[in-house]
Amino acid sequence: MTKMTEEAGVPPIERMGRGISRNVERWFPDTFIFAVILVFIVFVAAGFVEHRNPYLLMQDMYQGFWSFLAFGMQMCLILVSGYALAYHPKVRKGLTWICTLPKNGKQAAALIAFLSCVFSWVHWGLGLILGAYIAREMGRQAYLRRIPVHYAVLCTAGYSGMGLIWHWGLSGSAPLLVNTSGHFLEKIIGIVPVSQTIFSSYAIINSLIILIFAVVVFYLIHPAPARCRGIEHFAPGLVENNEEEERTRKLVNPTIADRLENSRWIAIGMSLIMVGSMVYWFSTKGFMAGLDLNAMNFIFILLGLIIYLNPIAYVKAIGNAAGAVGGILLQFPFYAGIQGMMMYSGLGATMANLIVKIATPFTFPALVWLVAGLASVITPSGGGEWMTIGEPISRAGVALGVPAGKFIIAYAAGDTWTNMFNPFWAIPLLAITQVKARDMFGFCIAVMILAIIPYFFGLTFVPY
Repeated sequence: MTKMTEEAGVPPIERMGRGISRNVERWFPDTFIFAVILVFIVFVAAGFVEHRNPYLLMQDMYQGFWSFLAFGMQMCLILVSGYALAYHPKVRKGLTWICTLPKNGKQAAALIAFLSCVFSWVHWGLGLILGAYIAREMGRQAYLRRIPVHYAVLCTAGYSGMGLIWHWGLSGSAPLLVNTSGHFLEKIIGIVPVSQTIFSSYAIINSLIILIFAVVVFYLIHPAPARCRGIEHFAPGLVENNEEEERTRKLVNPTIADRLENSRWIAIGMSLIMVGSMVYWFSTKGFMAGLDLNAMNFIFILLGLIIYLNPIAYVKAIGNAAGAVGGILLQFPFYAGIQGMMMYSGLGATMANLIVKIATPFTFPALVWLVAGLASVITPSGGGEWMTIGEPISRAGVALGVPAGKFIIAYAAGDTWTNMFNPFWAIPLLAITQVKARDMFGFCIAVMILAIIPYFFGLTFVPY
């Protein structure tokens, strides 16, 4: 059978996904190599475009390399707190039950995409880890129940929240950053409360559009049974790994230290103090003004302590989660170095200015989305990228009379969108699902291309 004959009966969207996936499998490198290649590209581009000599660019990279350590710590805390919640035995039991509901691969992919997007809107770390765990367990349940699924598509669906919607949600870096007193753009746009960004009708309607798109596109892109390759093909070591929950053993002759480590009263006491801290914070600032990155991290650490109600069990859960951030800890400084070259050489501002110069109030959101999408390929940190290109975007938006909340949401869409191309934030998911980046990023890129339609029309025509 020729390749043309084989593809003749394949639906267009599935054919698109398969075609891109086959090509990506051949040339897509490991995530760290991807980061290093981007360093070279930006180094050369900044030299040519900004006429900056190599020695100055080396200085730019070093200045950037360590510039976002505090922000990086915030991102790691978001991830490990979400991971610990997702891996609580009761949560995992519920997720395993959910994975028995789909009757075929298309339903499985659509369900994973829906859950990944919803949980990522709530908390990107929670959505990323839950998406990965559900994809893995769905693949395992499908194998045990003899349901044909394409495991790489399930893993892509598990990543879809991070690649389509997270920055419009409660843990969105840019919306929370501009809601923080003293942020670097305060003199230009002031404090922008989340009522004008995350909770605006503009953001909520666009979020719903993208959620519907995600469910439909993953249903359509999942291959027919004859063209599926399950978890046994991509990650055979996970087939029989049920990861049974570790039950708390009754301690024999417990020491004082053992009693303290397992004391529910210590967990309750600490939780009450933390709840009081949050009551103070939000009563002083108000919910909309107080919901920043630090508050989100505090809330999710508190939720973890409450759900475990066992200090040492929570410590172990966070310890297990720490392995998922290993790749981020190594690669984040390299992306920060790229950001340093973008910022200090002026390349980031040049990129932003080239687009916003041709903008009108009507086209500005879509153009900001494109600028942010391009910049996100090079610097995948949403907050860090905003620090690089936020100033020219904000000045242009103010000059054009576009509300700050509107162009911040447009920026957030672009930053999220091209996560479907850059594998940086997929590192924890790759570790959990044991797929390789090249196995799933062909489908990621196909979804990214198809998402142009809802992003463009939503950002352009949905009223603010």
